[in-house]
Amino acid sequence: MRVREATRNDREWIESFLAEHGSVVVARRGELVRPLDHPMLIAVSEDGPAGLLTYIVDGRDCEILTLHATAQWRGAGTELVAAARDLARDRGCTRLWVLTTNDNVDALRFYQRRRFRLSAVRPGAADEARRTLKPDIPESAANGIPIRDEIELTMELDPQ
Repeated sequence: MRVREATRNDREWIESFLAEHGSVVVARRGELVRPLDHPMLIAVSEDGPAGLLTYIVDGRDCEILTLHATAQWRGAGTELVAAARDLARDRGCTRLWVLTTNDNVDALRFYQRRRFRLSAVRPGAADEARRTLKPDIPESAANGIPIRDEIELTMELDPQ
């Protein structure tokens, strides 16, 4: 598995992949953000694209905006997070962070196993986003957990 920056040649796959995952537009922190407007990393396996991570660098912070793999448990997500961490350090960031929702137990497990710590909970943020920004956010996840809150996870980075 290798990770590289996305190129124009990847655009068609990226647009389709983000659409499959409901991530063409992301509601977070009270605003709508379009991942296609931000830099991207692609994990590539022998079989082709294996995952995509979009990110935003803002001063000393680097946000993982979206992270999706074509299949779980094959290492794409781990490799993409490691590449984002290295990229953030190279750009002088001291914090790598990501948001998810309270129902996303797979993401909560994934990030915590990769040294992220819970750093903030925004009760009712997903409810508010559904009301005001993105009405297609479901009321409940496939696992039956009501989607209500945003949870922020942070990895502190050692300065280079």
